Amino acid sequence: MELSRDERLFLLKLARRTIQSIIEGKSLEEIEVDERRISPLLRQKAGVFVTIHKDHDLRGCIGYILPILPLWQAVMENARNSAFRDPRFSPLSPDELEKVEIEISVLTPPRPISDISEFRVGIDGIILKKGPNQAVFLPQVAPEQKWDSKTTLQHLSMKAGLDPDGWESGAKFETFQAIVFSEADLV
Repeated sequence: MELSRDERLFLLKLARRTIQSIIEGKSLEEIEVDERRISPLLRQKAGVFVTIHKDHDLRGCIGYILPILPLWQAVMENARNSAFRDPRFSPLSPDELEKVEIEISVLTPPRPISDISEFRVGIDGIILKKGPNQAVFLPQVAPEQKWDSKTTLQHLSMKAGLDPDGWESGAKFETFQAIVFSEADLV
């Protein structure tokens, strides 16, 4: 999926307008969207994460790995979820909205890998599954944290509720790529 600059801007503005509308007391269903501006590409189902940063620190990040909803609707839902439903953070307050930066990651479908050596730091996002435990990192997480492959896998294991070396045996992995863009890039 190759998104044009206009499509990326549309999604970023839609995410911000969604958060603003929720702050104003509207539900997702009450937010008006000019459907004439939604391109055929934005109507395709896609996995997507919306990440919110404040002062370069994570402030919220929620999304879908699998293509559940049309991209534009998934951005709205995950903008709301990242701003108000990420259990790691308190809901975004009205005075914070102008201080945050929104980033969107549009994902390719995940594919299983047979050997962990196939995981490429900074290119691939990764999903770890071991028994009932599961965790995911977007492709940009490891480079942002300056992690190598082993360190990434240790943190992924801990995120999944496992010991740091939990990834070394019995785990299954999937990788995916992402188109990542933010307000800092485009606005």
